[in-house]
Amino acid sequence: MTDTAKRRLLKFSTLSAITASLALVGCGKKEEPAPAPAPAAPATEAAPAPKPEPLKIAFAYIGPVGDGGWTYAHDNARKALEQEFGDKIVTSYVENVPEAADAERVIRDMVDQGNKLIFGTTFGYMEQMVKVAADHPEVKFEHATGYKQSENLRTYDSRTYEGAYMAGVIAGGMTKTNTLGVVGSVPIPEVLRNLNSFTLGAQSVNPKIKTKVVWVNAWFDTAKETEAAQSLINQGADVLFQNTDSSAVLQTAGKNNKYAFGWDSDMTAYSPEAHLASAVINWVPYYTKSVQEALDGSWKGGGHVWLGVKDGAIDLVSISEKVPAELKEKAEQAKAGLKDGSLVIWKGPIFNQAGKKVVEDGVAADDDFLRGIDFYVKGVEGKLPGGN
Repeated sequence: MTDTAKRRLLKFSTLSAITASLALVGCGKKEEPAPAPAPAAPATEAAPAPKPEPLKIAFAYIGPVGDGGWTYAHDNARKALEQEFGDKIVTSYVENVPEAADAERVIRDMVDQGNKLIFGTTFGYMEQMVKVAADHPEVKFEHATGYKQSENLRTYDSRTYEGAYMAGVIAGGMTKTNTLGVVGSVPIPEVLRNLNSFTLGAQSVNPKIKTKVVWVNAWFDTAKETEAAQSLINQGADVLFQNTDSSAVLQTAGKNNKYAFGWDSDMTAYSPEAHLASAVINWVPYYTKSVQEALDGSWKGGGHVWLGVKDGAIDLVSISEKVPAELKEKAEQAKAGLKDGSLVIWKGPIFNQAGKKVVEDGVAADDDFLRGIDFYVKGVEGKLPGGN
């Protein structure tokens, strides 16, 4: 064998040994198991639904919240809403908003602040609310004592004339001069309805009653109310009634040793010696109903709601111990009759100041009639402003 052949044989033998060695190593290797899959991340709980934004509610007031009467009653109801609905609502108010163009600016500002339910609490806001409501169909508007409605504007009122009638029953029995005095705000049907009902209540126990009226052409003006009350006392009135918002009439009666009534809210504390009773309004039932409807989506515009004694919206409270028991009982009977419907104040025959029959015998005046009263009943003296 040549050297070249030997070298080739040796090279072949070496390669064969290396190949066999690698084969043995490959056969002896164990297969590693596949890595276990990573455990799945624990399921997370669904995020809670975001809490609904509170309903923003605004109130426009004609007077100060401390007037002790009309505005005070509205603001007490606003506070009651906060207690009832908690963090579901947020309320705000603007007081001393005049019945003029400025009311429109205030109401528009309420819209701009994100309020979705707006209450205008006096008759003189009517045109302004109609205008703003037309521009903002996404907002709900409520107007107290008005009569114009739209798809997102409705009106509401309390039958204050029922409280006036009950006060009249007591006045008719307490007067010594048979002359009653009324301080009137503005001569609109709402106020005429009240002073006439006061007179009818007094005449139900004392047919000799005469009622004198002084108009101040304002809802809240303590100076004018005081002056008007004093004028009525000077004319012989010994029991005073009012359709104004402050306690000035009651306080003036007290200073003159005469009697008077609280109006819209319990005014006993302003002059206990003169106070006979207070004809009060409770706005809570209506405001609670309205807010609940706004929250649950059932609120509807248009229409008019008018609540009275039977609805818990009107009452005569804090009747003085100076009122004889039999007279107090007559007032309580009137209240019971209004509550169960057996007493209808405006049931004929009823005559106007000129002696014309305005409600026929046995006929009960309907709400359309009551909303349009523009006359004095028989027994009210003086000329009606703007009348014939």
